Amino acid sequence: MKQYNQEFPIERMAKVMGVSRSGYYRFLKEKQSLRDQANEQLLEKIGLIHQSSFETYGSPRIHAELKASGETCSRKRVARLMKKHGIAAKMSQSFKKTTQQSEKPYFVAADLIQQDFKADSPNEAWVSDISYIPTQEGWVYCAMILDLFSRKIVGLSIEARMTAGLVLGALRQALTHRRPPAGIVHHSDRGSQYTCQALKLLADQYGIQLSMGRIANAYDNAVAESFFHTLKTELVYFQTYKNLEEAKMNIFHYVYGFYNQRRRHSTLGYLSPVQFENEFFGEEKISLLTVH
Repeated sequence: MKQYNQEFPIERMAKVMGVSRSGYYRFLKEKQSLRDQANEQLLEKIGLIHQSSFETYGSPRIHAELKASGETCSRKRVARLMKKHGIAAKMSQSFKKTTQQSEKPYFVAADLIQQDFKADSPNEAWVSDISYIPTQEGWVYCAMILDLFSRKIVGLSIEARMTAGLVLGALRQALTHRRPPAGIVHHSDRGSQYTCQALKLLADQYGIQLSMGRIANAYDNAVAESFFHTLKTELVYFQTYKNLEEAKMNIFHYVYGFYNQRRRHSTLGYLSPVQFENEFFGEEKISLLTVH
């Protein structure tokens, strides 16, 4: 009836349909009330997801999270409710690349990646980078290692000085937890921490193929750069760290508690890195069972 109320009087349509005018308006009110209740319930879920994402999720990722939990709603509806109630992803700030290159490197590797940031399985290729983190006591430095297959952070080190030990700490952590096969590629820029003798010796010990992009070319290590952009624009720029320990605690919590476990990536079909790897290993297991 509502779609024809501009063409025909409500009273006449109500009579044709065998309902009273007051009954029709009561029906509209009840229908609107049920819709409002549903929207309130959905809005509460949206708010909880937004908070648990460090307020970084916009409507696409929140919709993906709702869908995964069994909620049936459109992305447009989620976006409309978020806009109406002022729920939005944090606004990104500008991000500057801050690593340094060495004038006299001990070793420089060829670029084995060539801006092809794809891998067919975990522990096939890792990328690494360093960035500065501000604290009230001065800069601290963060080195990370990311698996190109799942975008999972597999090594993370935060220290007060930007030395070879910083990247060695992240690499040793990754080697301990992932136990990659010989031949894995470790890609980085040509910062002095990556062209030093200590890293070359550790790489040789574990059969790691070192790979390095060109000097001052951010595109050669774009995925690593992208991670630090995400870290800074979703977390660091909204914090005021007192010291190294506070920065460490907050960043480790974000990376291992949220980024790896729950943050949905558009490049992974809106799965988190852990979910993406779990799907891969699940399918691999099924494939092996089928073969045997």
